[in-house]
Amino acid sequence: MATTHTTPANLSVKIIANDRGNPPGKLADAELHFSDGVLAGLKLIGFSVWERRGATDRNVTFPARQYAVNGERRSFALLRPIVDTTAQNVVRDRIG
Repeated sequence: MATTHTTPANLSVKIIANDRGNPPGKLADAELHFSDGVLAGLKLIGFSVWERRGATDRNVTFPARQYAVNGERRSFALLRPIVDTTAQNVVRDRIG
């Protein structure tokens, strides 16, 4: 089941429930759909909603690209703040 929330910025958040329960703890995937401006007709994928261990609230992860440096796995966030480091909280709150 998918749920869509539309915001005044011509942006929709589509939530796709994880009905299979695999991997454990993953509740849903989320996408941002753009309906206006230069991003009209495009979507940003890679968001996930997870249940927190031992808590009742949820955690939202953002799209990232994994890479390795000297055999160590690292992540590079694809959605990054321009100036305000708390800007991601608005997206996290809308999805979660």
